[in-house]
Amino acid sequence: MKFGLFNMTATAMLLLHLILPQQGWSSYEYIDISNPFLRKIPIAIPEFVNLTGSPASSGAEAELTEILTQAIEFTRYFEIIDNAAYLVDAQNPALSPDQIIFNNWTTIGAELLVTGGIKTNGDLVDMELRLFDSVNAKQLIGKYYHGKVADRRRIILRFSSEIIKHLTGSRGVFNSKIAFVSNGTGNKEIYLCDFDGKNVKRLTHHNTISFFPAWSSNGQWMAYTTYAKGKPDIYIRNLQDNRIATIAKKGINLAPAWRPGKFELAATLSYSGDQEIYLLTGTGKIIKRITKNWGTDVSPSWSPDGKKIVFISNRSGSPQIYVKDIISGRAERLTFEGKYNTQPSWSPKGDKITYTSLNNGQSNISVIDIEEKQPVQLTHDAGSNEAPTWSPDGSLIAFSSTREGPSRIYVMTAFGTDQRRLFSMDGEQSNPKWSPNFKDNQ
Repeated sequence: MKFGLFNMTATAMLLLHLILPQQGWSSYEYIDISNPFLRKIPIAIPEFVNLTGSPASSGAEAELTEILTQAIEFTRYFEIIDNAAYLVDAQNPALSPDQIIFNNWTTIGAELLVTGGIKTNGDLVDMELRLFDSVNAKQLIGKYYHGKVADRRRIILRFSSEIIKHLTGSRGVFNSKIAFVSNGTGNKEIYLCDFDGKNVKRLTHHNTISFFPAWSSNGQWMAYTTYAKGKPDIYIRNLQDNRIATIAKKGINLAPAWRPGKFELAATLSYSGDQEIYLLTGTGKIIKRITKNWGTDVSPSWSPDGKKIVFISNRSGSPQIYVKDIISGRAERLTFEGKYNTQPSWSPKGDKITYTSLNNGQSNISVIDIEEKQPVQLTHDAGSNEAPTWSPDGSLIAFSSTREGPSRIYVMTAFGTDQRRLFSMDGEQSNPKWSPNFKDNQ
């Protein structure tokens, strides 16, 4: 076995080596994530092997295999092959290319294969993880990780990112989180969870109404609106040391949105009398006024290059979506179908905007192409669906829905397929906001 150079993350003490494949690296891509008719790739993920030399299982093998399986399945790019179909011992599969009989996997339809080995020593763990192209009998990825037992999920998700990066060119969503609002305590507070709804943690403790969470583009700051002091103000909070700046001007201070790549945000303020959108520093100082119109202008969302905003205005008589160039000041109406379009969210690729549209008394999620300007409705006849937000790679959309009764957080592909609930907890959950992908050492 050959090893390449390794790197180490500061907090996880995680060592990573490349396990070089016997044959050349595959340079082609399997998955075109822009294809709405994507064929799911059959993949086999047999249970990881205990490498301690003892026949006794630590229990971690099945647990970590399940974490990786769920992460891979979450993308909706893959069809997971049931291990009941395996032609090899599911508890003791071969790990390395010279041991694997690839015909055993292609016979059951597996085009991709993941193998893993685990060795635990006290509070430390070693993992060997590989991805194979079963059809061409070729190793695509080989990684060796050394870290703490407490970081096992993180290691698995890191390898999941490697798989998605190799197959799509994007690192996926595995290093991201979702902020959302829940009233389970009797008040609306902001919570955080992992991309898949795991590890829910409460962020705010204002014991009042807090909503409109917004992540900075580096994931280090959270801005949100709260009634902590009796009226809607914006709090700008550092998520590492809990430093807080406030925007508490006369009137309302609503719906902050961070400008990509800058310590600046847009928000709706009404201190001048009308509800207009302003550009502010990350400490809450006004840089300039962005909109100036007799109508109400709210809910800004930035283009990925930070040069334009999409927002809601009733200047035409009903709430509609507009796009404004920050430099030229030119504003253009984007939506013309429907009388009530709100909550726009600009895609990370910059080509589409998803939003909430009210038709026949029911809210649904739609998406519109910036150039073609043809809206496509993604949810249908399933309760009220609101507040869409893009995953950092643009492949998924999270939203809230009452399709099962109480409002919950759901996720679907960017084309509206595979709609499913993330989790269930006390109270109702709404207003999700997907984070950027965090760096490995955050």
